[in-house]
Amino acid sequence: MIATGSAAKLILTATLAVAAGSGQPDKSPRVITLAPHATELIHAAGAGHTLVGTVSSSDFPESARELPRVGDGILLNQERIITLKPTVLVGWLPSNAARQIEPVAHRLGAQLTYSRPLSLRDIPAEVLRLGRLLGTEDQAARAAGELEARIDALERRYASQSPVKVFIEVGERPLYTIGDDPLLNDALRLCSAVNIYAATGLPAPRVPVESVLVNQPELIVVSERPGVEASAARERWSQLGLSAALQGHVHLADPDALYRPGPRLIDATEALCAAVDAARSGLKQSGDAPIK
Repeated sequence: MIATGSAAKLILTATLAVAAGSGQPDKSPRVITLAPHATELIHAAGAGHTLVGTVSSSDFPESARELPRVGDGILLNQERIITLKPTVLVGWLPSNAARQIEPVAHRLGAQLTYSRPLSLRDIPAEVLRLGRLLGTEDQAARAAGELEARIDALERRYASQSPVKVFIEVGERPLYTIGDDPLLNDALRLCSAVNIYAATGLPAPRVPVESVLVNQPELIVVSERPGVEASAARERWSQLGLSAALQGHVHLADPDALYRPGPRLIDATEALCAAVDAARSGLKQSGDAPIK
């Protein structure tokens, strides 16, 4: 049974009192992440051992699956958070759910911080920042340096290449894409690629099939999900006469890696750049010139 109204407030106050009175002789950080990418960043920073709780969608690395759950990121269990006695909470945005936690964090003396990378280089910067915050700066510096080196390598390799038009299919029915997403569009920029819906002003716009056919993307990126295969997407778009599909330029991407602003986005970008480059080579061989 879930307590509501004044009863819930009494329970919350009592739980806070117990947490405050219990003391915390161990000064090591106790971290709760309110977004799955924050869990991945903290592990990359060498501070996975500080995690004491997370949200239901936090499933990487494997050890994250064993952490206590404090909600789904939209609805958070305040009593559960208090019981876990965090000293640091890491979220993505100051959403309504996160704002509801602010008084709890204040009463517990816990730091509430947010992590929202807006470019690929913000990811190693966040790894380093969280390492400094959680006392693992040396490990974090090494990990951040490795990520930076991989980003540098991508920039060197593809900066002078001809741009390729890309369509990212997030959902098929209805058809959704990625639009004005600074982080993903920055990843495409590193590949010398252009998102055909980057200028929509919406992060995930719904688009008509006819619009995609008019824009004629040279690479289709399909989100891997149950029942979806690259071959099926290629066949579907080929039937509609889309040249990229007819030429086999369809890339199947892990959405957790591609759409979470964590270290695995570097892996996903490397794979994406390889697919972009393959499409670019195909255009050159067919005699079609990529966009200028």
